[in-house]
Amino acid sequence: MLSARRTAATLGTLCAGALLTGCFGGDPDAGTNGVGKLPATTIEQQAKAAADAAPTVRLSGTVVSNGQTYRLDMRLRTNGGVGEVTTKGNTFQLLRVDSALYLKANADFYGDGGTDADSKAAAAKLNGKYVKVPTGDPAYKQFSGFTDKKILLDGLFVLDGTPQVGDHRKVDDTKTIAVNGSTGGSLDVSLQGRPYPLRYQRAGNTGTLTLSDWNEDFTLTAPSKDATVDLGNAK
Repeated sequence: MLSARRTAATLGTLCAGALLTGCFGGDPDAGTNGVGKLPATTIEQQAKAAADAAPTVRLSGTVVSNGQTYRLDMRLRTNGGVGEVTTKGNTFQLLRVDSALYLKANADFYGDGGTDADSKAAAAKLNGKYVKVPTGDPAYKQFSGFTDKKILLDGLFVLDGTPQVGDHRKVDDTKTIAVNGSTGGSLDVSLQGRPYPLRYQRAGNTGTLTLSDWNEDFTLTAPSKDATVDLGNAK
C-alpha cells in the first residue's frame, strides 16, 4: 500500500505531465464545439455568422445611450420585432412589422408634454392604443432601432481595442468562451451547438445584453384598425 507521501509525489508527477490539459479538471473544451480553441477574431467571425444566419432571437437587458438607460426585452426577426422598453420609469411596447412602427403606452407616457386639459385629453385618447409612428417623425428613428435585428446585433461586435480570448464561463447553463476587448467590452460565445453570442457586456459599464431563443419562431402581426391611432393621418 502506497504511503501518503509517495501517493502525493506520484500525483504531482502525473499532474506535471498533464499540465497542458489540466489535472483533475480536464480539458475545458472537451465535448464542446471547439470554438474556445480558436483565435479571438475567428471566434468573433463565427459568432457573427451564426447570428446573421439565425431568423429570430430574443434580446434582453440594459443599454445606456446618451446618458439615458433603456431596459429592453425584444423578440426580433428580419422583418421587425416586438417587445417592451423601459426608460425613466416609463414602460412602453414597440411593434414593427416591415416598415410600420407602432408604439403602445399608457396616458402617463404621453402626458409629459403638459398638464392642461387639451394635453390630458390627447394623452387619454392615446392611452392603451397602438400609435402608428410616421417614418419621418424623429421618434421613428429613435425607436425603430430597438426593433431592428441587424442594427442591434451589429452593435454586439464592437469591442474596444484588440479582441482577446478570455475565460471559459457560463450563461445560464450553457458553457461559453469570452472574447474581451483589450480596453473594454466582452462577448460570451456558446461552446455548445452553433457558436451564437449569448451575452454582451458593453464597455464602460454601459449595459449588458443577453441573447436567447435563437431560431424560435414567432409571428408579427399588425394591430387591428380599432386598436390603432395613425399619427400620419391624425386630424
